[in-house]
Amino acid sequence: MVSSAQPQPDRRTRLLAGAAVTLRGHEEVLRPLGQMFDAAGLELYLVGGSVRDAVLGRLGADLDFATNGRPEQVQELIRGWADNLWDTGGLAFGTVSAAKSDSAGVAHQIEITTFRSDAYDRVSRNPVVNYGDTLEGDLVRRDFRVNAMAVRVGPSGAEEFVDPLGGLDDLLSGVLDTPAAPEDSFNDDPLRMLRAARFVSQLGFDVHPRVRAAATAMASEIDRITAERVRAELDKLILGEHPIEGIDLMCSTGLAQRVLPEVPAMQLEIDEHHQHKDVYRHSLTVLQQAIDLEDSAGEPVPGPDLVLRWAALLHDIGKPATKRNEPGGGVSFHHHEVVGAKMVRKRMRALKYPNQVTDDVATLVFLHLRFHGYGKGEWTDSAVRRYVTDAGDLLARLHKLVRADCTTRNRRRAAALRATYDDLETRIARIAAQEDLDRVRPDLDGNEIMRILGIPAGPAVGRAWKYLKELRLDRGPLDRAQAEAALKEWWETQCER
Repeated sequence: MVSSAQPQPDRRTRLLAGAAVTLRGHEEVLRPLGQMFDAAGLELYLVGGSVRDAVLGRLGADLDFATNGRPEQVQELIRGWADNLWDTGGLAFGTVSAAKSDSAGVAHQIEITTFRSDAYDRVSRNPVVNYGDTLEGDLVRRDFRVNAMAVRVGPSGAEEFVDPLGGLDDLLSGVLDTPAAPEDSFNDDPLRMLRAARFVSQLGFDVHPRVRAAATAMASEIDRITAERVRAELDKLILGEHPIEGIDLMCSTGLAQRVLPEVPAMQLEIDEHHQHKDVYRHSLTVLQQAIDLEDSAGEPVPGPDLVLRWAALLHDIGKPATKRNEPGGGVSFHHHEVVGAKMVRKRMRALKYPNQVTDDVATLVFLHLRFHGYGKGEWTDSAVRRYVTDAGDLLARLHKLVRADCTTRNRRRAAALRATYDDLETRIARIAAQEDLDRVRPDLDGNEIMRILGIPAGPAVGRAWKYLKELRLDRGPLDRAQAEAALKEWWETQCER
């Protein structure tokens, strides 16, 4: 791959050389595509985030292309070469989707889109699709200049680097700027404002002052975007390497007030320990500390943990609604975990999150303060069992969230909190080894309950099952005789009512 630009400083040269090395790792896909399109007299370019990521040395198996060929031509051209072709609605927008595995078994996801010169109605974010004739016209309509670079793909694979809008300069500077005026770009598609925050999180870049100013002035336009699309961008943002910077950009521009108002609302509240400027900054610190714990032992999922990160960010959103000024100048937020869990459910439902994600995040928010009743180990074994049972499959995440929530600058207090939680985890491990806490169930099942009490299936069996489970949590495992005796004793009290 060679550059069509003038000779540049060493860093630019090194980046382009690195991109060439990265792209050589995709030659099994690039070379045959280049040969097919060249033989058909068509242009083909690798574009967008694929080029950006190649320059950054982080290109994966998803490859985006642009061509002057029409979708029907593209389909016909690659039909016999691709492992699979499909249409998920992209064909109406000029996009052909395909999959192709290389000799190493890596499955490449390929999208080839006809050059576009779309017009927007500026009411929705749906363009009136117009095919274009030039690469430059296609690139100028893209969201940011770092995503408006291209690489010509020909018979030899990756060939010429094309950068008519200065995307590489922006990448070198670590800045996000729009190809055209940001006001025009954001009017065309308001989601681009949220994408700016997402790219700040993913790339560690800053935004150009004119982009920040336009997003601030136009934040209300994000209301045109569907909840599902907003949710997708928020997830990509919070899973990025620099989510705090992305969240800060959302809050400073007013975007967060439109899509996640509970987060900037925390800027109004000073935390009760007076260790942070406000609850908002405390929450961002907890988020960062939770991220730092993601790779520790017992990780429930590989890589960035969406549920843990959302719980860390939102764990204190109930504080503004529960703030109370105490005598002597103190501040309290009693039961903010209960209020916060309800707020989490409301917001995540509005953003159309899956029920399981909503339930998991809300449960972690609800439980994040439970540990503070542990004191210096005063909990009974029954209380430890209930802690484990209430957390269920979220226990590993709850451990991380509670540890991340320790943000005191008092080293002695921080060390004491860590030691106390170490003690709780040790007790959990000991009791779990003795009693199989992962499967805390009554010592008798429903069929046995019906046989022992001589009752048919119905609500009474459910009440008996619940009683036995509570007994199991309080006393630990019972042998069969003890369980039957306890059940009969409880049933007698029910019959006397």
